Amino acid sequence: MPPRTRGLLPGLGKLVSLASVSSTNPSIDMSNKRVVDYLAEQLEDLGFACEVLPSPSPAGNDKVNLIATFGSGPGGIVLAGHTDTVPFDEQLWSADPLQLTERDGRLYGLGVTDMKGFFPIAIEAVRPLLDGEFRAPLIILATADEETSMQGARTLAEMGRPRARSAVIGEPTGMRPIRSHKGIMMESVRLLGSSGHSSDPGLGRNALEAMHLVISDLLHFRQQLRERYHGDFFEIPYPTLNLGVIHGGDNPNRICGHCELQFDIRLMPGMNIESIREEIRQRVAGVAAPLQIEFELAPLFPGTPAFFAREQSALLKAAEALTGHDGASVAFGTEAPFLQQLGMDTIVLGPGNIDQAHQPDEYLSMDMIKPCISVLRELVRQHCL
Repeated sequence: MPPRTRGLLPGLGKLVSLASVSSTNPSIDMSNKRVVDYLAEQLEDLGFACEVLPSPSPAGNDKVNLIATFGSGPGGIVLAGHTDTVPFDEQLWSADPLQLTERDGRLYGLGVTDMKGFFPIAIEAVRPLLDGEFRAPLIILATADEETSMQGARTLAEMGRPRARSAVIGEPTGMRPIRSHKGIMMESVRLLGSSGHSSDPGLGRNALEAMHLVISDLLHFRQQLRERYHGDFFEIPYPTLNLGVIHGGDNPNRICGHCELQFDIRLMPGMNIESIREEIRQRVAGVAAPLQIEFELAPLFPGTPAFFAREQSALLKAAEALTGHDGASVAFGTEAPFLQQLGMDTIVLGPGNIDQAHQPDEYLSMDMIKPCISVLRELVRQHCL
């Protein structure tokens, strides 16, 4: 790593080198513990009290959250990020994705923007303040499995920890404070018919044909959702429903006996996940029952609600003043609803851009690093000193 990079953000190269893929595919899902242990070591050296807390993992991997606290008392601020990354195709990268590379004013590496880069930036932001007298706690929070189930944040919310007056989630927003984002639910519809010889349709019940009708009904439902919910503060001002995956059958000369569809819905504020799920269940039942097709509707993960910053958010106003940007809205989801559940005034604000995430040659523009350090430092000063 070039000396200029090492001096600018110590530790980022190490974080990038520690693979921590989170995936719904158990064969490529990884533990994030090495990342958390490294962060804990760095923060303990600075005087933080660190707690490493387990987070449930369906794949059985060792998943953990980190709560690192400096100072004590009521109030304070949380600087939060997730330690996992999406999977990667190494052959599509122009350089090793697990090695930090500096080129043309950019830092390249897996997760450098989404969002391992936030941690060394936060550390550099607070480092000069740690000799001061803290009247309220500073908490650096590092979570597991944001890219799949958000189980790390869910686990912490169930525990009722951490607690502070405010929270900044450092997802890549181009240094624009985010006051709202859509939620997301991912669902699977599985249909079970009866296979048989394709020469006689009466010998079976075709699950693929039934799925055709389910899809038609979901597309009609999508239009209804668009008419039912609207929010001009989003670039796409209505809910979306995307048909993402379909599998069915096993041979063209057999009546299709089974079929599965996976889809997602991007939720607007005010949309209740369980209510939407139950409405879909009833619609699928209305298609399947007359055809004598069995069905199962199952969530691929519990879902994340939409987020909207509290009215007259003091944190949002401070971030707007410091960045020069008005609060904005985005379509991607974050852990903000879970921190907000804990009573914290919450926004999303971080370096990098979301259109660089989840793809080969992910990068962080170096010209965003110092502005982010400056903004975070001032927010910590306002909340803690």
